Amino acid sequence: MQVLIVEDDIELAEAIADYLMLQGVECDFAYSGNAGLEMAKNHHFDIIILDLMLPKMNGFSVCRTLRDLGYNTPVLMLTACDTDSDQLEGFQAGVDDYVAKPCAMPLLWARLQAIYRRNNPASECLKIGPLALYLKEKRVVRKQEELKLSPTGWKMLELLARKSPEVVSRKEIEQQVWPDGVDSSNFNVQLHILRKAVDKPFEQALIHTQVGKGLYLKALPAAEGEE
Repeated sequence: MQVLIVEDDIELAEAIADYLMLQGVECDFAYSGNAGLEMAKNHHFDIIILDLMLPKMNGFSVCRTLRDLGYNTPVLMLTACDTDSDQLEGFQAGVDDYVAKPCAMPLLWARLQAIYRRNNPASECLKIGPLALYLKEKRVVRKQEELKLSPTGWKMLELLARKSPEVVSRKEIEQQVWPDGVDSSNFNVQLHILRKAVDKPFEQALIHTQVGKGLYLKALPAAEGEE
């Protein structure tokens, strides 16, 4: 998911980006309304997080201008003005949803995911038994529970999922996930974290080791029954 954050409070913008990047989201920034408008016109974003009170051009004007020009990028309005009249004006300008300041980061992330799902109903999905990887959203779900992965964990799991049920050598994983190189200790730590997220809460493991050859992702018959 690629998100444009249009927010003149630099500390808040960076805090939002730090949280979203932990979820595997790619973020870009604009700190004024007119700068946000230009970036939204000239680059592809899956969602725009748009502050209402911005220098140069407020959020309503940015959104209304985008819609008038034919851009349909979803907009999540971030604002301290959350009265009914403010929200009505925003929806009339083309806003898709609201989050009131100060916002809880998990709520903001949940709203972003909901907007993305509504606008990408046919997003590509890889399924391995009870595990589902939504590739565009970088979401992982097992037994109706969304798993929290680091960006590195996502890359490792996506590689294993695309190759499943084939064995992927450690060397190939290192080359794909860490093109600049990685030491053995860090590899082992990241693999431990990934297994803890994907397998530990459940009865059956999906990530398996073939000694001397590598790793593979496969659902055993008992695990397939989780669905």
